[in-house]
Amino acid sequence: MPKVAVGEIELYYDAYGDPSDQTVLLIPGLGAQCLSWPEELCESLAARYLYVVRFDNRDVGLSTKLNHLPFSFDDMVAKLGSGETIEAPYGFSEMAADAVGLLDALGIESAHVVGLSLGGMIAQVLALESPDRLRSLTAVMSTTGTPGYGQPTEESLAMLLGNPVSSDRADVIAYQLRQRATWGS
Repeated sequence: MPKVAVGEIELYYDAYGDPSDQTVLLIPGLGAQCLSWPEELCESLAARYLYVVRFDNRDVGLSTKLNHLPFSFDDMVAKLGSGETIEAPYGFSEMAADAVGLLDALGIESAHVVGLSLGGMIAQVLALESPDRLRSLTAVMSTTGTPGYGQPTEESLAMLLGNPVSSDRADVIAYQLRQRATWGS
């Protein structure tokens, strides 16, 4: 399992292709592992002379879990539902710094950065705070965070933040298909 130390955490990552090629850094969405970027996609990009790096954000997958911090995903969802302010123990700046730390650890000066959903928001902050590290920016299914712009419908938000009512594999797959039908295009 390839991991790199970034400050006090370790980030799990996968890489495809030749490190001497231009890099594409893939940042996953909320709670998603790097596996949300399909291996076939990574291999296809690598076949086009790109060095592809995908990773698990902090608190996700095989990267360091910060369980000691006072934060609960369930509490966040409840606060979102009631319109309360969410005070998270870290934010986009820290997560963008994680991406820079990964690039540093891999000896990569700059990358084409692609972020999916939350990953797109992290990528935007990365572009603002470390513009020299980006060759390009692509944000997919994302937003700037500006109130009233690019906000999900109530139905989409409920599906995004909800969980399947069962741990049965077929039920989870059916729930994920309903999610994708809700916000897919």
